[in-house]
Amino acid sequence: MNAEILSEDNILLNVKPESKTEAIERAGRLLVQNGYVEVGYIEGMHKREAQITTYGGNGVAIPHGMNEYIKYIRQSGIVVIQYPEGVDFGSGNTAYIVIGIAGKGEEHMDILSKIAVTCLEEENVQKLVKAASKREIIEMLMGNEG
Repeated sequence: MNAEILSEDNILLNVKPESKTEAIERAGRLLVQNGYVEVGYIEGMHKREAQITTYGGNGVAIPHGMNEYIKYIRQSGIVVIQYPEGVDFGSGNTAYIVIGIAGKGEEHMDILSKIAVTCLEEENVQKLVKAASKREIIEMLMGNEG
């Protein structure tokens, strides 16, 4: 991942608990605000969630748009929202880290796989949840590149 995909402007720390719908909306708005997607992409994020949860386990949810919404992506980017008290993603699943993704072409799978590798380790997720700085989060998610 390069700096344009994840920067400090793309990270929100210590966000108060809100609904799953609000968390997805917040991630989508941040992607729009930072120029990665057009506003239509947010609808695709909500539709994806309605179809199948984007909760991936270990306290992490990765909302992203459905394929037909890729046309709204200007450039690949990710946003990271830290919820120390968690967001209820249904079925007893609580997300403490919500990672909104907009990926163009092959980058989409590259981004998802890098995040998945990091978030497979519960201790990595705990570090993301407890991170006191945006820099720590960037290093955690980008540090797997050797």
